[in-house]
Amino acid sequence: MGKKGTPRESLDIPEALGIVPGAIFLVCLIFCLVGFASGSNSTSKLLDCNSALLSICFMLFLGFTDDVLDWPWRYKLFLPTVASLPLLCCYTGSTSILVPTPLRQFLIHQGDLAPLGKLLEFVRLATVDRGAVDGSILHLGVVYLVYMSMLAVFCTNAINIYAGINGLEAGQSYVIGCAVLFHNLFEMHHGINIQAKTHNSRTSTTFNDDTLENHLFSTMIMLSFVGVTMGLLRHNWYPATVFVGDTYCYFAGMTFAVVGILGHFSKTLLLFFIPQILNFLYSCPQLFKLVPCPRHRLPRFDATTGLLNPSTFTVKANPSSLLHRLLAIRHFEDGTVEIANMTVINAFLQIFGPMTERSLCLALLAFQMFCCSFGIVVRYQISHLLF
Repeated sequence: MGKKGTPRESLDIPEALGIVPGAIFLVCLIFCLVGFASGSNSTSKLLDCNSALLSICFMLFLGFTDDVLDWPWRYKLFLPTVASLPLLCCYTGSTSILVPTPLRQFLIHQGDLAPLGKLLEFVRLATVDRGAVDGSILHLGVVYLVYMSMLAVFCTNAINIYAGINGLEAGQSYVIGCAVLFHNLFEMHHGINIQAKTHNSRTSTTFNDDTLENHLFSTMIMLSFVGVTMGLLRHNWYPATVFVGDTYCYFAGMTFAVVGILGHFSKTLLLFFIPQILNFLYSCPQLFKLVPCPRHRLPRFDATTGLLNPSTFTVKANPSSLLHRLLAIRHFEDGTVEIANMTVINAFLQIFGPMTERSLCLALLAFQMFCCSFGIVVRYQISHLLF
């Protein structure tokens, strides 16, 4: 669709090739499972590996059937929730969060519960830890498990709707995978140094063997994922010889959800999904049918120039609508207005002008790398100022 009017339009390109790296990834994960089963201290992570294998395999199957049968959106929201249940059943981490310092006054004020703290406990959404300093810890319980289930739904669909040009789905997943891998390796290096200092000084530390093992487990999964994604990206790069399909998008999203949940850094994971979060928020008016949403929102290819332009939809003009005033491209004499489809991809074309498909993909991946770098800075620098 992005090459109409060119000789490449008539080429047959295989679709749903995400099934190949997904299958190879599962083989790698099965061998890791064998390694855990034969290890002397592997019992604690054997259940995690089984649940990860089950959830990812389920989403890989769902993605492939979606490419073949074209599932309605309601199934794409419901089935990832079911796929996340094995992860939640074996989750043994904390269900509490650390409240940022500026917000603690809304939970506890002068040693007593503030109105917001009383409301949260009254509706049984959360419990304020009165023993913590100024209400710094909030126990969410089941609400935290619901949040992690929604994280799995978001990750699987966020990559799927932030797509449409060669190399973007595999490229963004590769960048996020490298950021997650860096986070895990940094945490393990930091933890090993702490344990070495603790052993020499014989003092206690909060970085225990379980935390180190969680990051090691996440690293094991990410190394396999980054490897198969690199191979897929080579063939999906412009001009693509294969399409990844929904198969890869669901597989990649669930893999990130697995490492975030079982690695116990689900909040950090969201820092690496900033472009996907922006794309989802920007797309909400179309996703929730507040404005027309065509089936395909990928950029429009101009065969005469070889450049991509923002794709559009037409609605009746509403002078009082801020949306129409900000996003309108053209006004017609019949009282209608042309508006660009609400995706970050089209927004880039509106801001920086028409560009080739390869250049657009490089710009979006550069933005992804910038956001992941910013997320790492927030995690290791700015967070210390807020907590």
